[in-house]
Amino acid sequence: MSDVAAYGGLFLVALAAATIFPAQSELLLAGLHASGNYHDGLLILVATAGNVAGSTANWALGRYLMHFQDRRWFPVSRRLVERATGWYRRFGKWSLLLAWMPVIGDPLTLVAGILRVDLRLFLLLVTVGKLARYMALIVAI
Repeated sequence: MSDVAAYGGLFLVALAAATIFPAQSELLLAGLHASGNYHDGLLILVATAGNVAGSTANWALGRYLMHFQDRRWFPVSRRLVERATGWYRRFGKWSLLLAWMPVIGDPLTLVAGILRVDLRLFLLLVTVGKLARYMALIVAI
């Protein structure tokens, strides 16, 4: 696999993994790392960038499209939004450091948009959390 295809694929899988689409960026990152053919730092940066881009799409969805939440095609259930909103209100902006967590992470980023969290603060906290997760994964392998 060419470097461009590997890194580009990792970016796209990481982006999809941070949205409603089922994808496992950790598995691809682990596989690329285990192959020994790719630079770990670049793998981490590309995965983080893709994952943050996907979370930013969630933020935008919450910020600008919540008035469509009762439509059948809307990607997140009202129950999940309410759960994430409660989590966010309980722990505040620092909960965005956990945007990488399965199940609750994606709705948290959506709720950040609904609650109009400043995009700069959102990007900082989400990036720190996702970067730390990918770094920990590489170290654990």
